[in-house]
Amino acid sequence: MPRYEYRCRSCGDTFELSRPMAESGAPATCPAGHDDTVKLLSTVAVGGSAAGPASAPSSGAGGGGCCGGGCCGG
Repeated sequence: MPRYEYRCRSCGDTFELSRPMAESGAPATCPAGHDDTVKLLSTVAVGGSAAGPASAPSSGAGGGGCCGGGCCGG
């Protein structure tokens, strides 16, 4: 379940809540009991595993690092 970060306008505390995406915009009550809260924009961290390092662009015909070759006029 996603976690969303909120800030209380009354006391200034920031806190997180786990809730379904459909309820992300629903009002939240801070841990101190205040109802005047605002949802904060947060960065998204994407995790995963890679099989290895990214491969370097090839130096052959049509190769080019910026977009895979064809559209950069290389």
